[in-house]
Amino acid sequence: DIIPQPLLDQYLSMTDPARAQTVDTEIAKHCAYSLPGVALTLGRQNWHCLKDTYETLASDVQWKVRRTLAFSIHELAVILGDQLTAADLVPIFNGFLKDLDEVRIGVLKHLYDFLKLLHADKRREYLYQLQEFVVTDNSRNWRFRYELAEQLILILELYNPNDVYDYLRHIALTLCSDKVSEVRWISFKLVGGLAILQKFYANNANALGLNFINELVVRFRHCSKWVGRQAFAFICQVG
Repeated sequence: DIIPQPLLDQYLSMTDPARAQTVDTEIAKHCAYSLPGVALTLGRQNWHCLKDTYETLASDVQWKVRRTLAFSIHELAVILGDQLTAADLVPIFNGFLKDLDEVRIGVLKHLYDFLKLLHADKRREYLYQLQEFVVTDNSRNWRFRYELAEQLILILELYNPNDVYDYLRHIALTLCSDKVSEVRWISFKLVGGLAILQKFYANNANALGLNFINELVVRFRHCSKWVGRQAFAFICQVG
């Protein structure tokens, strides 16, 4: 009584490989693009009508179809709520994390938006995987690492100071030594007063903050290369 059944059936049939040959070669991509809107219209109580279609699209051989879903999975998570997200979207999200860079960037651009919807214990599992975003299929894809640094600035609020020190600190320091200056610049904001250091001192984790400062001094202030010493100056500037 929400959507006429023939119309819903017509939409669900868009994943049929035969339709790609007879109607439009990109019909599956159009289906993927529209899916959050259809899900919103049907409501989470009718998600079972779309679940199989979503899983079919998520495993489509065309990376453009998977990329489309990756860019909107955070919106679908809001529509479905935490329980359905944990049961049906997290496995697909995990698959996208291991996909081509063209697909992974969709997940990365909205990483904070998706992670904040998960329960704390489930969210913590991703601490181990964030390091994987530093490695890309093409090392010249520096915008990928830039996006990672931007997301980490937001993601810091989702984790406690110890987790930040044990996991995110290593990623931040790696990005601060990136070969591309644009990546280094945004990373200086990540480690400086705007983010990691502020996280430590705002949560009274003064010992962690002091250890991190000492590490910055050793790694950058006393670096044998001028670019490292310059990095230290910029970190102090943003701090």
